[in-house]
Amino acid sequence: MSGVDWTVLGLAALLVGFAKTSIGGVGAISVALFAAVLPARESSGALLPLLILGDVLAIAAYRRHVDWPALLRLFPSVAVGVLAGVAFVAAVDDTAMRRTIGVMLLAILGVHVWQRRSGKTPTGRAWAPVYGLLAGFTTMVANAGGAVMALYLLSSGYSKMRFLGTAAWFFFIVNLFKVPFSAGLGLIDADSLGLNAALAGAVVAGAVAGRATIKRVDQRRFEQLILFFTVVASLNLLR
Repeated sequence: MSGVDWTVLGLAALLVGFAKTSIGGVGAISVALFAAVLPARESSGALLPLLILGDVLAIAAYRRHVDWPALLRLFPSVAVGVLAGVAFVAAVDDTAMRRTIGVMLLAILGVHVWQRRSGKTPTGRAWAPVYGLLAGFTTMVANAGGAVMALYLLSSGYSKMRFLGTAAWFFFIVNLFKVPFSAGLGLIDADSLGLNAALAGAVVAGAVAGRATIKRVDQRRFEQLILFFTVVASLNLLR
């Protein structure tokens, strides 16, 4: 890879850490940057260990702010979604992967915005199986489950810290669950792990910066930024 490629991947790794401890939607930029340097399938596997590192750092920061009952409601449907994603990845090409996820995220976002404006926002408990299924599928296919999970947590009325703590534990567990499937599909190998080792320091630096930043962001701005980066992620995947 060229020096420019390494710079792009270093920035992406920095944003992984920042997203995990701050504005989760920023992680969508990391997905896009990795896909700009590596093929979509390879970028998915190369990004996963860095995401797990970011999850560990986020748990260290927000471990006391988790809603375990909500996670337990999600996990059965998430597992089904991941398995569906495995089958999808094995059957389609890179373009189909990106565009399918982009359309799904825009549809979910549209429903979420409409419900909030109309005052008909569903309870998290009622919609947990649907969000869980979509989160599992999108995270397996394109590491894009963060957008789905963000909308679920926003619709459930979580505070900023509750949002971050619950998301941290959710993605740590789900990303670990994805590892054997990603390895089995050839998305994780010795080369990708070597790349991860080279970029790990940038993830740590990003996590430190994210934790410092989130203290200065109020709840309203936090929600606005989450929705904005969800739109960015969706439109990028449609390219």
